[in-house]
Amino acid sequence: MKRLLLAAISIASFSASGSLNAQDADINKGNWISWRGPLQTGESLESYKDFEFNPEPIWTDAIAGRGNPVVFKGRIYSWGYRGKGPELMEVLQARDEKTGDVIWERETQDFMSDTVYNRYSIGAPAIDTETGNILMATTYGLVTCYSPDGDIIWQLSMIERFGRLTFPNGRAGAPVIDGDIVIIRGVTSYWGADGPARDRFFGFDKNTGVLLWSSTPGVGPPYLKDSSMSTPVLQTLDGRRVFYAGTGCGNIVCVNVSDGTPIWRWQVSKGGINASPVLHNGKLICVHGAENFDTTETGRLFAINYPTDLDDVKGEVEAGQGGAPKLGADIEAWRFTFEQFTSSPLLHDGKVYQMDKTGLLVCMNADSGEELWELKLANEQLHASPAFADGKLFVPTMPGDFFVLDVSGDQPKELHKLKLDGNCIGSPTICNGRVYVHTTEKLYAFEIKNSGITWAPTPEDMKPAAGAAAKLLPVPSDVLLKAGEDLSINLRTLDANGNPVGVAESATWAKFIPPTAKVKAEMDASFSGNTISAAADAKESAGAWKGTDGDLAGILRGRVIGDLPHVDDFESYELTNGFAFPPLAWIGARLKWEVRELDGNKVLAKTLDSVLFQRALSFIGDPELSNYTVQADVMTDGNRRVKSVVGVINQRYIISLVGNANVIEVSSNHDHFNFTAPFPISANQWYTLKTRIDIAEDGSGVVRAKAWKKGEPEPEAWTIEAPHKHAHEKGAPGLFGFSPQAQKSVFIDNISVTRN
Repeated sequence: MKRLLLAAISIASFSASGSLNAQDADINKGNWISWRGPLQTGESLESYKDFEFNPEPIWTDAIAGRGNPVVFKGRIYSWGYRGKGPELMEVLQARDEKTGDVIWERETQDFMSDTVYNRYSIGAPAIDTETGNILMATTYGLVTCYSPDGDIIWQLSMIERFGRLTFPNGRAGAPVIDGDIVIIRGVTSYWGADGPARDRFFGFDKNTGVLLWSSTPGVGPPYLKDSSMSTPVLQTLDGRRVFYAGTGCGNIVCVNVSDGTPIWRWQVSKGGINASPVLHNGKLICVHGAENFDTTETGRLFAINYPTDLDDVKGEVEAGQGGAPKLGADIEAWRFTFEQFTSSPLLHDGKVYQMDKTGLLVCMNADSGEELWELKLANEQLHASPAFADGKLFVPTMPGDFFVLDVSGDQPKELHKLKLDGNCIGSPTICNGRVYVHTTEKLYAFEIKNSGITWAPTPEDMKPAAGAAAKLLPVPSDVLLKAGEDLSINLRTLDANGNPVGVAESATWAKFIPPTAKVKAEMDASFSGNTISAAADAKESAGAWKGTDGDLAGILRGRVIGDLPHVDDFESYELTNGFAFPPLAWIGARLKWEVRELDGNKVLAKTLDSVLFQRALSFIGDPELSNYTVQADVMTDGNRRVKSVVGVINQRYIISLVGNANVIEVSSNHDHFNFTAPFPISANQWYTLKTRIDIAEDGSGVVRAKAWKKGEPEPEAWTIEAPHKHAHEKGAPGLFGFSPQAQKSVFIDNISVTRN
């Protein structure tokens, strides 16, 4: 990319006053619109006449955060969290850039995640410069597009819609906007080919939130062990837009931005890569902190010579794993044994700056991998990456020390060392002579005193020109239809490289079963023109359609779900080899559950094949549902030492019987919203579990649940009533099972979901 020649570009001088106006050609002048700034490297384009850093903050705010703010047109958009226990909320705030005063704020609350402690707001908002809209992706998979005034334009729950898994570390990564596409990532278990747990990327229309594509460039266990917060880095290469990122399965991947086609992967480690890569002179540079794929050493700072001819990638798809074609070890340019889990490298003028987990900062030659110098700054480092402006490094450290270093010479020179309140886990933002640093206690704003600011122009990275139309992209590419509904499908045309060409007016649609499909399923729907419909009596189902227009073709996936009441006793399921699959339309169900015969009845049993699925959430309905009751017969397996946990999901609450603790539990996050009541539980004993949520006009609510031995009279009183000040007002019904280390199964039967 031409940004690699930044050091040779002459600096253009601009006025330091005022914010970006509509006539400005360079959108990055006076703005910091995404996670790693204008160059995706942590580097600011600003230079200062008479630089002087003021070590006294010009303002602070007592709100915790673990990411970095973004700045656009005179506003700061900061993401943090506040409160404790059931009152803990993630908060997006719009602030006045000059004063730091809050203009508006919007709160969201965790649901159904296993995030521990206060591992929230790890990442950053992303600004759509065309509309000024703000895109957010929370640790628990809630993706929201806000207007500049804070109104919700669209919102979706990745957990309930696409089967996103959560992990205790809270890593989510930041949204990335390219053209009309916003890229979101996460480990998901959906349906069909997307049923196996994989670290996936999703491209949504930034204006509407409809899905354009999903991509599975990585692989599964034993390499997939965790989620990843590596934020994609964009590039124009060989006639197409691509992005690079690390994955939870220890790969660096390259994916087509326009249509999600996985292009290649390179296996680096036996565990996740969380750092965001940087690009330099045909090299991709990144770091990880897991066990290396090819040695027993832990951690590596490395560079690879990435392929530039994308039509002739020298790699093959690995049998049994899938994903993108795997590249060979020969593309590695250099490596340096160095252990860092999440802090990303910073690139400037052919030098890479990187901190390891022990707080050691190194400077490396980006071309050769030669270490130029090192400096011990702290005794530990987590998440936070340095930022650069005008020959200075701004380095937050985990213990709360914040350094300003002059790195313009052969050796670093410490200019300032500040002690901030809380831990420095977020990375700095540098914009208009201000430096913003979020800690686990405060948001700080520091001033760079100067007599004038100049901005280097953003290096040109032209979008590729489109060729002739070669394929169709149905939009949305994945539909969710309720019985009795219809939906109009738009048809975009793409060239052979995935670049958008135009639109197609019509297509001929036919049901499509991929040749590799293990389940030959069809969606109970029909097409009339470009409108897909599900009849009022349509069956719960899932499948794919192929649309053709002359020589052009594209694939649409979809699910049909029924209206309430929903009742299932599994007796009609035909067992093959002793089991049957649950409905394909249930999200994340086919690899987590199976229908088996038990004591003369057919029941749903949790599988024990994967530790990734030891905590299993599966959804059987519409994420927009509310005001319903869920009832099911449930049973735990185990013994006096180890018992499983079994339950149901109602409106984003998990209501379960916890075998080892002998309690009935209502939770939405174990660390923050968790209520229990005594209830004796015997393994291999059936119980009936019933729950509903009642919401008050002020937004508060009460989660009510009761349990009793199956066959006995239903008790009049609720066994547990859990009040919630900020109650979840909607959510898909579902099933929950937890098998510690995938050792003990759980069983569910006679499910009913009825309106209150």
